[in-house]
Amino acid sequence: MDIVIRAAVAFLFILLLTRVVGRRELNTLEPFDLILLVVIGDLVQQAVTQSDYSVTGAVLAVSTFAVLTVFVSFLGYKVTWLRPVLEGDPIIVVHDGKPIERNLRRERLTIEEVAANARLQQIGSLEDVQWAVLETNGQISFIPKPGTGE
Repeated sequence: MDIVIRAAVAFLFILLLTRVVGRRELNTLEPFDLILLVVIGDLVQQAVTQSDYSVTGAVLAVSTFAVLTVFVSFLGYKVTWLRPVLEGDPIIVVHDGKPIERNLRRERLTIEEVAANARLQQIGSLEDVQWAVLETNGQISFIPKPGTGE
């Protein structure tokens, strides 16, 4: 039972950590970020299982994470007022060709990163963008202005 409690606490901590870190950083993994995630995974494993290297301990820890993942997903699906807390809301970062600095700052995005994402979607200039929305999965969606050839 001790492993299940430690796994549940670790799961909730990781959930909180991902909400604090933000969606942009989780979407664009640099080599350092990847190494950091591996190290965090190892530290969480050590904290959850301590010195229990049994198959039963591993099954309990992994099962706890799986059950809590399904439960959090179910909560986000069924309890609509919890959805923004668990999944976040899309955020408008460009409106009518102009960046919304407050939203960019809040998500720690630079205008250069938004422009680079626009170019990847064949949009030459942010002036051609009616809306750019940072989605809950970290992707930026672009809606071109009418008549810009898109």
